[in-house]
Amino acid sequence: MKVGIAGAGGLGSNIAMHLVRAGVSGIVIADFDVVEESNLNRQFYFRDQIGMKKTDAIIINLKRIDPGADITAVDIKLDSDNIAGVFAECGIVAEAFDKADCKAMLLNALGGAGKKIVAASGVAGLHTDGIRTRRFGENIKIIGDFVSDNTQKPLYSAKVGTAAAMMSGIILEWMGYADEK
Repeated sequence: MKVGIAGAGGLGSNIAMHLVRAGVSGIVIADFDVVEESNLNRQFYFRDQIGMKKTDAIIINLKRIDPGADITAVDIKLDSDNIAGVFAECGIVAEAFDKADCKAMLLNALGGAGKKIVAASGVAGLHTDGIRTRRFGENIKIIGDFVSDNTQKPLYSAKVGTAAAMMSGIILEWMGYADEK
């Protein structure tokens, strides 16, 4: 089963890294942005990649972990007209957007399509103790503190990374990865 990741920033780049490290092959990641210096405090990119398209840089970084991984990076600004097509082959999609309207767009466009969706809400600031999982029906789980807003608090690797790791764990569980040997 392929996994889609909508956004290659703090959540998306780290979700992709965790999945590839776990042996997942078959990832479609979509973003339209470039790596900026301000991204380096929480995203899976490096200083020498500043100015590169995130889709190009993430392929390089993930292939360093597993050269054989099947990773497709789509350089596109996702919207309600193209998102279903970009993730058509994906049974699971991770929402990794910064803006609430983009998060809502993904849930509205894909929520009834039979795909499993893991999303995030409230990953700004430092404190990780309030991060939890909420389930919405059988196919949607949302990770976060459901309060902190990135327009009012800065984003730090500790909290963004914690949420990305939790989202990755849900994806691995949905894919049938076992918690015990």
